[in-house]
Amino acid sequence: MVDANTPLRPAPALLPALGAMTWLQALVALALFAPGVVAPRAHIEVWQLSMFSCAVFAVGIPASFWGGSFIARMGSLRIASLCAAAIVASMALASLGSIAGLLAAGLCLGLAFGPETPASAALLSRLVSAERRAFVFSARQTGNQIGAVCGSLALPAIAIAFGPAWCYAAVAVSALVAILLFEWLRPVYAGKIVPPPQLDLRARLALVTTDRRIAMLALASMPFSAMQVSLNTVFVTLGTSELGLSHVEAGTALACAQAGGLVGRLGWGFVAMRLNASRMVLVIIGLGMTFCAALLGLDGASLGRSWQFAVATLFGLTASGWNGVFVAEIARLAPQDRIGETTGAVLTASYAGLLAAPALVSILDGAASLGAAFFALACLALCGTVALIWGGHDQTGT
Repeated sequence: MVDANTPLRPAPALLPALGAMTWLQALVALALFAPGVVAPRAHIEVWQLSMFSCAVFAVGIPASFWGGSFIARMGSLRIASLCAAAIVASMALASLGSIAGLLAAGLCLGLAFGPETPASAALLSRLVSAERRAFVFSARQTGNQIGAVCGSLALPAIAIAFGPAWCYAAVAVSALVAILLFEWLRPVYAGKIVPPPQLDLRARLALVTTDRRIAMLALASMPFSAMQVSLNTVFVTLGTSELGLSHVEAGTALACAQAGGLVGRLGWGFVAMRLNASRMVLVIIGLGMTFCAALLGLDGASLGRSWQFAVATLFGLTASGWNGVFVAEIARLAPQDRIGETTGAVLTASYAGLLAAPALVSILDGAASLGAAFFALACLALCGTVALIWGGHDQTGT
């Protein structure tokens, strides 16, 4: 099979696959954002949105961990079709407008959230040279920002004009179109499927634990993911409650962070490609997000507006820009017939960080302040960065 074992297509076949997998991530992000975007019109409360997000991550963790076997057997593009089908089902459930429907929608969306990155890694790693891998993977990771921007701009207008159910319908229709694309492309990339032997739980865990470099990547990804989701979800609250920003100014600062994240996903991938030093780039990114979170958490209110916006941009550049280089490094280090399984196993740690971050921030906010929570996240990110350094210090290159 092309995307799990040996390549049958030359480099020109990369762009259709890259476009398809970027679209898949954009769809997942769009579906993940949809309930929050339509919440005012749909009368969805904050605790219900938290329930939805937790349901997505709770299912996404095992779906990512075990999804590699299905990728090896069925092919990345067939998995992409199934992920898109899960998005369609999720949006149909969300459109019911009930608490139970929203919970079920989150559980269903987790089935798409978990496998989509391992499926992309398994496919794209076989279609790109090692030198270009970091940039290509970073380009693919911009799907998250693309979906978030499209959702933020289009869905509120649809909700106002037609109602919340039509927002969910728009996402579902986009996913249905994607299924047609994935199935049309699938024969180009999939030959006779000869899957490798199944891995049991111990063997699957060994993909991460036996190689110290991969194990430290998994460890570092937990605080990095926690930092990213905290930036995206509570930065506006930090701005209005502790940085002295108005609601509009805090929103503008977050927009700067999101723009920084988009630039970072491409920029860091380009730097890693040019230097052939993905782990070194990840260390720089870790130090950058540590500095930004600590500065804003401890003394952000003393900065002028221009500096606050500049630090927010740098914060997004690092805390939202690391993913592509990270996945490319996993693909480089993983056994070449087990890229999907290894990526899924490592991402399990990342998703655990996503799941734990809201609870950690909430506890620290209640006990001290939101600024203290960001300082604690900075300390954890620094520990993750040290783990990256320790995990790769005996390697001659990345």
